[in-house]
Amino acid sequence: MAGALTELEENINESVLEPPKYKVVIYNDNVTPVDFVVALLIKIFHHSEPSAFDVTMKVHTDGSGVAGVYGYEIAEQKGAESTAMARQNGFPLVIKVEVE
Repeated sequence: MAGALTELEENINESVLEPPKYKVVIYNDNVTPVDFVVALLIKIFHHSEPSAFDVTMKVHTDGSGVAGVYGYEIAEQKGAESTAMARQNGFPLVIKVEVE
């Protein structure tokens, strides 16, 4: 058929995956004082004082607590800043970045 129009129907099914989120987890030790962990959560993770205290108590009672959940680069940066702050103050606090 010369001159006939061809109708083309396309179904495009796109799925966009969200990048994974990463938790910054603080682990309990028997050396680092509660006041220091609260201050770290306020300074680096921008928690309010009550929120920082709640996370610190979770770390103390459960062995670990989540300081925050972020994209990979931000989680790594906050983990590194937290570890540096702990070491500069002579504390062995362990902070790890884990996939959520």
